[in-house]
Amino acid sequence: MNDAPTFHLAARMAHIAPFEVMEIQKLARKLEAEGRDIIHLEIGEPDFRTPQPVVDAAKRALDEQPMRYTSAMGLQALRKAIAQFYADRYGVEISYRRIAVTAGSSAALLLAFGVVLDAGDEVLLADPSYPCNRHFMRTLGGVPKLIPVGTDTQYQLTADLVSRNWGERTRMAMVASPSNPTGTLVAPEEVARMTAAVREKSGTLLMDEIYHGLTYGVDARTALECGDDIFVINSFSKYFHMTGWRLGWLVVPEAYERQVETLAQNLYISPSAPAQHAALACFLRETIAILEQRRAELAQRRDYLIPALESLGFRIPVVPQGAFYLYADCSALTGDSFAFARDVLERAGVAITPGKDFGNNAPERHIRIAYTQPIARLKEAVARIAAITTRNP
Repeated sequence: MNDAPTFHLAARMAHIAPFEVMEIQKLARKLEAEGRDIIHLEIGEPDFRTPQPVVDAAKRALDEQPMRYTSAMGLQALRKAIAQFYADRYGVEISYRRIAVTAGSSAALLLAFGVVLDAGDEVLLADPSYPCNRHFMRTLGGVPKLIPVGTDTQYQLTADLVSRNWGERTRMAMVASPSNPTGTLVAPEEVARMTAAVREKSGTLLMDEIYHGLTYGVDARTALECGDDIFVINSFSKYFHMTGWRLGWLVVPEAYERQVETLAQNLYISPSAPAQHAALACFLRETIAILEQRRAELAQRRDYLIPALESLGFRIPVVPQGAFYLYADCSALTGDSFAFARDVLERAGVAITPGKDFGNNAPERHIRIAYTQPIARLKEAVARIAAITTRNP
């Protein structure tokens, strides 16, 4: 008689791959525990601390506020502050009632997919793109349809690509601007054309704007300029440097407000109360001043790292205008980006992310490198990589 417990794995798990950047980070932490000095250029998390006004606001709130469940849509004061942020920064007026504060932008994605997608519905995505997006879709029964994109479109979807790839089961197109992993933006006129193309198909457009604020030489414009029927996600993690606080938001078309609230109530009850009270300080003048200084520093890091990597044999055909990533063609150095990333970590002590995380579009030829360390550490990273690739920086 076999008394072994039955093990059943949901079929969806066959489509959900490990997040390779976390595997790289796990190995990096192991090497650090053994005494190695590792330069972390793999994770989308800059070295900056959460701005002090935000930390101070959290401390005050812990002393003065009852830390109970908030509304599933978030603190009304924070929702109003976000609405005012859109008015001040973008000149776009939206009702705070359309803003759902979420448990990270990941929860915002789950809400948007959850209220729109039925089992088998397709979502158009650029390839390469952030891997968790397609895994969220799979978890909810959706089907990601990856569209290979290249330098001719700045690694972005276009209205023409959306129209040509829209099928009978397509329900949504998702676009990230700036993008992870490429750091590229979609021009405002192209966003308008994509919005029109999706409307023509009676579909839904979801815009990922979580790297807004982190752009260089240009200020990003929100897709909300194009109408009230677009889902827009944003985050307190990137521009506001609150990664560990796990807080984001979703701007919801008015027709979906109640459904999004209902789903949020059931998925996670409410966002973190301490994080929400802290985030109220993100929009203070003194906080914005700190963030803008950091944006200037990130621009300097990007401008150092691009020619430094190119001198080693990497190719960066599209200069990123946003985020804090370089999506580099490493084919002159290796035919296997994952093996190369492991080799660079183990031999040079530099953690970088292989292209296989981001889709099926020549992942073996690409590496994502995050300029999330000071320039002195970036210079050290370049020197270490040069030492194992026999090139001089």
